[in-house]
Amino acid sequence: MKILHTADWHLGHRLQDFSQIEEQQLFLQWLEQYIIEHKINLLLIAGDVFDKTSPSSQSLQMYYDFLVKLTRTSCQSVVITGGNHDSPGTLNAPKQLLDVLSIKVVGKATEQVENEVFEITANGEKIIVAAVPYLRDQDIRRAVADESFDELTERYKKALINHYEKVAGYCRQINTTNAPVIAMGHLFAVGGQLSDSEHNIYVGNLGHIGAGDFPTLFDYIALGHLHRPQKVGKNDNIRYSGSPYILSFSEIRYPKQIIEIFIENNAIQSVNNIDIPRFREIYSLTGTKQECLDRFSSVISNQYGLTPWVEIILDETASVNTDDLKEQAERHGFEILKITLKNFDRRLTGIEEQLKQAQSIKELEPMEVFKLKCEEQRINLDERLEILDAFAEILHQVKAQ
Repeated sequence: MKILHTADWHLGHRLQDFSQIEEQQLFLQWLEQYIIEHKINLLLIAGDVFDKTSPSSQSLQMYYDFLVKLTRTSCQSVVITGGNHDSPGTLNAPKQLLDVLSIKVVGKATEQVENEVFEITANGEKIIVAAVPYLRDQDIRRAVADESFDELTERYKKALINHYEKVAGYCRQINTTNAPVIAMGHLFAVGGQLSDSEHNIYVGNLGHIGAGDFPTLFDYIALGHLHRPQKVGKNDNIRYSGSPYILSFSEIRYPKQIIEIFIENNAIQSVNNIDIPRFREIYSLTGTKQECLDRFSSVISNQYGLTPWVEIILDETASVNTDDLKEQAERHGFEILKITLKNFDRRLTGIEEQLKQAQSIKELEPMEVFKLKCEEQRINLDERLEILDAFAEILHQVKAQ
């Protein structure tokens, strides 16, 4: 049996407010072709199928068109779990219809853990999939009046671990043939490397668990949430597949991947990273204004023909006129999405001055502005993590709309 582990498709995502629909369509076309050529039997999507809780009709159409096309391939089973960006209602709405097509969807946790467990067979092999979705605090932890932040953190972590243990217990109960057990999850595991595109709801320790917190019953754990492909705790069988295309400029220096798992003789025989083509060339240029201009000729497209996108980090000590940068970029056939000042010292300027600067140099993020305002109000966020967590959760909810 051949299995693909993917996650964090973020259909509908925009980079610096530029639509990425072209990359998304090319990825789905490439994935379909890979599944056909390599005779994949099972596809796992570990959360964040969509970028927003209310996906556009265009994003929904891409999703459903792709799933329908899979029914005509060797991939006769699909398991999809909800992520923190997904609306459980949107994912679960066609659940019964998709079930007829052997597409299993778990949009959110339920009280019956057996609803998250599926037995799948292909080519004489059988596996059990524990399809655990993103576990929201309200889904798994009972609130306690006057609970402190530290108490909330610890109780949520225990509830999260307990949920995985319950799912593992049910898998053990039904696993009469000692088949491999694969778990899915959408969370932040301690030791994982973040990129700028992850909107981690809790910036403290809430919901952060380590490789050793997962039940040992699981032979492989397919994770989503972090956009960089990576192992957790150097464990070959606990992995993030990462996002399939670039979601922020911080992601341009490493490959995008999916993970192929091969099962034979009732055991996992291999786990391999598969590089995904870069469908759009995305560059980050750093230097003085003239140095960046001199490098414009090196910004080129690839075989997919999409317009290259560029971030420019100016190594200047003061604000500069960027109009001619944009004019030259247009002549060279690429678009500048973001310009920042490398040496802009936030410590020496107040928030009002920085906001003025941001009108021409778009560099301030909402979290930065919030931290600056807290600093002005003499609120020590290192000692008041609950304030930072509350703002991060509000920010995430707003961005997901």
